[in-house]
Amino acid sequence: MASQERIEHLRRVAAHILSPSQSQRSELTAPSHFRSTAASDLACILEFNPAVVSWSSTPPALNMRAVQHIADFEMLDDAGTKWMLDAPDRAPRISIERLSECARRQGYKYRLVHASEIYDGYRLQNILDLMRYRGHSVPLGDRMRILGALSENGPLTFADCLRVIRETQPVAAMASLILQGILNVEMDDALLGPETMVRRIGD
Repeated sequence: MASQERIEHLRRVAAHILSPSQSQRSELTAPSHFRSTAASDLACILEFNPAVVSWSSTPPALNMRAVQHIADFEMLDDAGTKWMLDAPDRAPRISIERLSECARRQGYKYRLVHASEIYDGYRLQNILDLMRYRGHSVPLGDRMRILGALSENGPLTFADCLRVIRETQPVAAMASLILQGILNVEMDDALLGPETMVRRIGD
């Protein structure tokens, strides 16, 4: 399990890099701030979940007569289901049952995300580690060398991939290619390291 101190440090770094308006997959139309740290962490999980097609931190309100609830996120999954999601620190004044029924009437499903879905395992820390290199530009030559090596040899370790990069900072280049969806690594089982296997997306 990733240490809490390490996660807090990486979260502060990512806060300067990831904002709702910068999300690769979201459909946001204006910059805004996340409601809480837990909501920001959930945004990281949504951003790098391959089953998530799009997400937004500005969902429409769920209207229940004189009361309304604005969830933390609106999300579309790869099965075509639309969701209203709240981070685990949210304490809605309205029952989950009423929220679910209201969401259903508006064409959504509602869910209060459990903390374990965000904080169990190593995914969040690995995402925050990678986010430090968001925006790093990878020269065409290095991208071609990495993709060529993976095409020729199949999956390679992170360490082997680093040896191929010549024109820029190797770790930054690898992180950027992962963030861009060009390379794929397993982020749930352990912290990213030299033995982490790297694959081309689709392999």
